[in-house]
Amino acid sequence: MNVSVYSQESHAAFVMRMRAGGIADTSLLKAFETVRRQDFLAPEWRGAAWSSGMLPIGCGEAMESIDLQARIIGALDIKGGERVLEIGTGSGYTAAVMATLGARIVTIDRYRTLCAEASARFEKAALSIGVRHADGTKGLPGEGPFDRVIVWAAFDQLPRFLADQIASNGILVTPIGLPEEPQGIVKLTKVGSRFDREEIGHTRLQPLIAGLSAKL
Repeated sequence: MNVSVYSQESHAAFVMRMRAGGIADTSLLKAFETVRRQDFLAPEWRGAAWSSGMLPIGCGEAMESIDLQARIIGALDIKGGERVLEIGTGSGYTAAVMATLGARIVTIDRYRTLCAEASARFEKAALSIGVRHADGTKGLPGEGPFDRVIVWAAFDQLPRFLADQIASNGILVTPIGLPEEPQGIVKLTKVGSRFDREEIGHTRLQPLIAGLSAKL
């Protein structure tokens, strides 16, 4: 079987998994199809772009499973025009998907290398996405408030410092829990001075690390 046929079948399997899990948003699924996930992976991993497992990227990090990415981005309910803070740029794939949905993205990562590589991919794809080499444990206090905040690493407890960086009616989606335990994926919607909380699944991601990488 050639790579093109395998990719088509793998994409079809992804769509079926999403629909079976209750995700049928046409715009969301179209955005995932439009952004070539293989372009955000090293050559040796491109054939597995649509697989349901995690995949290695630079700096010893990994790209989350596409199923998890779709579930979390879907929970953000992006309609177009929202200002989004993404904590954890990684390969840049998820920022590209959200930009394709019409969001205005600022994405941050502690690894300078990942920021540079993602910026090059965004430029090649003609996507206007802000990239910051920054400490994700602080968010971006000088650039908020944001309509949406998405975190691709786990907090051990509710990140209350982000409350001031989220606009009224804004949404935060983040894993919460210790790394050795199943973590709850929490969706928090800001209503006035309080947050409505919804559990939308479970995962196991690395904890969010403070500070910037000294070498990479």
